Amino acid sequence: MTPRQSQNWSRFSTFLRTPSLVRSVSGLLILAFVLLLTVNISTFVMIRRTATVNDTIEHAQQMRRASRTVLISMLDAETAQRGFLLTGRSDFLQPFEAARAEREPALSFLEQGVVGDPVLEEPVARIRRLADAKLQEMEGTLALARAGRIGQAIQSVRSGEGKRYMDELRVAIDDFDALKSARIADRTHASERSAFVTVLMNALTGLLVLILALLSAWMVRRYVGEIQRAREELDAVNAGLEDTVRDRTAALTRANDEIQRFAYIVSHDLRAPLVNVMGYTSELEQAGKVIDAAIREAEAEGPVSADVVTAVREDMPEALGFIRASTEKMDRLINAILKLSREGRRNLAPERLDMTAMAQNIADSVHHQTEASGARIVVESLPPIESDRLSMEQILGNLIDNAVKYLDAGRPGEIVVSGEEVPGGWIVYRVADNGRGVAPRDHERIFELFRRSGKQDRAGEGLGLAFVRNSVRRIGGVIDLESELGKGSTFLLKFPKRLILSEPGGVL
Repeated sequence: MTPRQSQNWSRFSTFLRTPSLVRSVSGLLILAFVLLLTVNISTFVMIRRTATVNDTIEHAQQMRRASRTVLISMLDAETAQRGFLLTGRSDFLQPFEAARAEREPALSFLEQGVVGDPVLEEPVARIRRLADAKLQEMEGTLALARAGRIGQAIQSVRSGEGKRYMDELRVAIDDFDALKSARIADRTHASERSAFVTVLMNALTGLLVLILALLSAWMVRRYVGEIQRAREELDAVNAGLEDTVRDRTAALTRANDEIQRFAYIVSHDLRAPLVNVMGYTSELEQAGKVIDAAIREAEAEGPVSADVVTAVREDMPEALGFIRASTEKMDRLINAILKLSREGRRNLAPERLDMTAMAQNIADSVHHQTEASGARIVVESLPPIESDRLSMEQILGNLIDNAVKYLDAGRPGEIVVSGEEVPGGWIVYRVADNGRGVAPRDHERIFELFRRSGKQDRAGEGLGLAFVRNSVRRIGGVIDLESELGKGSTFLLKFPKRLILSEPGGVL
């Protein structure tokens, strides 16, 4: 035993030997916990037993229904048989075939349900034997009728053999039903007894816990005066601390205000060129329409170069679409920064999100980059989630941008976005690439502010992944990295299926 362990054991022994409120209350709480644990285990066992009994009762009821289904199907078949013998109309054979088809699943269910039960195997075998005999008798009369031997078929019916089979089948099914009914009654009584025992145990445990709670309250009350005096002394000490905390809080508030003003200024300055880009994009779209109209006029007079047509009607609209998607994304980010700078916080707005469409839109916005490098982004079917839209867009956008940025030029790039639901009400999304990868020593480092990994040949300040981890945590998720240098990286995002705010208007 180490010196530290010996010291801890000595303290624990002293605690056990020294009478005190803490020791007394701790003992009562432990006793209450043991009682609750015992009753919970007992209740769990009783509930499982009751569930098993209920399942058995339900299966017995299904067996009873199956036996009645056999009887009804044989009665329907007999009615159809006699109708055909009396009228000779073939449409009476359709109900006969339907009844014959209906009885077989019911008989199979009965036979499967009594496997290993010698008490019920013989009654079910008897039901099968009589049902097959009755069916064989009816098929024989129908065969005679189809052969034109109606008189012989009717004579066979009048012989009473079929009636005897049906009477015996009714008796066999009634006997089987009586056996199952008796078992259902026994199991019902057993379930009621288990429920009574469970209620009684819970009541007794509740009474004992109440007694322990009253004892604890009585002991605590003895020490109220001492606690009150200690509190007064503590208040005197805290009075000096409050002034210090107040001063520190004021300093932090001023620093935070400065950061918010700086963010507002930067965001405002970014908006001006962005507005210009968006405006010129609209003008380019209008110019493209004018050029397209001119090309149509030129095509009416003669052939126009295919390259020109492709450039105007396909390449330009596609490029403008990517520009517009990117500017809209940047505009949303600037708006978020402006809002944060004004309010100091952003209210979360949970909503049901189509993650497949969101990821595909993000992939489309970087299509020009992947196309230029010969890479591709595969977006698999992603489970939807109820969370904050802007946070999820920023998280996925940063991870996909990061994957595109650090693709390996030595092989065709591939980025796969996938996801699945996992037990416990969670959803896991993956952003996997076959890029450069991250060395094991840098797996945690890359999530820190202004920290980057590997060769620094790409633009960036080391803010993206730090922002991603912070955003993931704020909406109740976790992020992990699986990566091997030179083989690629996989970012795993685990979120609750539904974002629950701690209070209305929860903040980010």
